[in-house]
Amino acid sequence: MAWRSSGASNAALIENLVRNGLITDPRVKQAMLGVDRAHYAPYAPYQDSPQTIGHAATISAPHMHASACESLLPYLKPGARVLDVGSGSGYFTHVLAELVKPGGKVVGVEHIQPLVDIGTANTRKSAEGRELMDNGGIKYVKADGRLGSPEDAPYDAIHVGAAAAGFHQPLIDQLKAPGRLFMPVEENCTQHIYVIDKKEDGSVTRKKDMSVRYVPLTDAPTG
Repeated sequence: MAWRSSGASNAALIENLVRNGLITDPRVKQAMLGVDRAHYAPYAPYQDSPQTIGHAATISAPHMHASACESLLPYLKPGARVLDVGSGSGYFTHVLAELVKPGGKVVGVEHIQPLVDIGTANTRKSAEGRELMDNGGIKYVKADGRLGSPEDAPYDAIHVGAAAAGFHQPLIDQLKAPGRLFMPVEENCTQHIYVIDKKEDGSVTRKKDMSVRYVPLTDAPTG
């Protein structure tokens, strides 16, 4: 039903996602209503499809952001700490921050400075985004996302917005116990979402979910 969810405004897009069963939780609906995609997607922001943002990066389709929100939601509580690997435009970083405020923190990681700058500039287009950045609710950093961001670990939830070549252990290590990691993984020329849970005793389980198509998770260039 994703292809039927596009709208003429941010509110229409979100309402269509709800009507088509792609958003089921009121908290997810409210968070996505509170972040205008027009601040983050330069072309057709209310179309339910991925779009390029330059630098070989994309902003994912809104229905994928909704799916990630709903999967991570048990761990997205006020005061929670979240890592968003491949933060790109900054859109989903901002949505996550709406879900963990007040008192929460979302760290967005990108592998090149131009994408860090894009996410920062986009987030500061709205009063809500500026407030979150100014009070520490959102932070963008340049780093190799495969290694996470140890400085702010551990995290209640980790979202990866690009296809990983495997299950990067540093990300699992930086999860709280309990905590959840949502990530696309490429295996044998196909990609699937994996939901990785770390239980209170530190044990880890992996659940293979839907087939997807993401850009690859890239390391930070050297030199």
